[in-house]
Amino acid sequence: MKPIARKTLRRQRRKRRARRRISGTTDRPRLTVFRSHTNIYAQIIDDSVGQTLVAASTMEKPVRGQVAGSEGKIPSARAVGEALAAKAVEVGIRRVVFDRNGYPFHGRVRQLAEAARKGGLDF
Repeated sequence: MKPIARKTLRRQRRKRRARRRISGTTDRPRLTVFRSHTNIYAQIIDDSVGQTLVAASTMEKPVRGQVAGSEGKIPSARAVGEALAAKAVEVGIRRVVFDRNGYPFHGRVRQLAEAARKGGLDF
């Protein structure tokens, strides 16, 4: 098995183990993070009805414009966390369950989470 495929398989296993315990409800929806090589995406999902309530990513024009001149991926993750928190508070979501989606809690995932906390989300 190629190293990249092995790494992806391990992440998928960690994700499945965590998703057995983590579930978003109407009171506390699930904030999930996906990172690709160049972008980062975050969604707040109500698993009881299977609906995405709020989403933000580096592909959105406001976020892209905010981090246009910055170096690296950390500032863009921070901007996505701030944008997601602003949208969630606007809709009335304050408390969420954080799902790191099998990724280690450091780097971009951690910066997104800290920015979302600073923006008003409680998890």
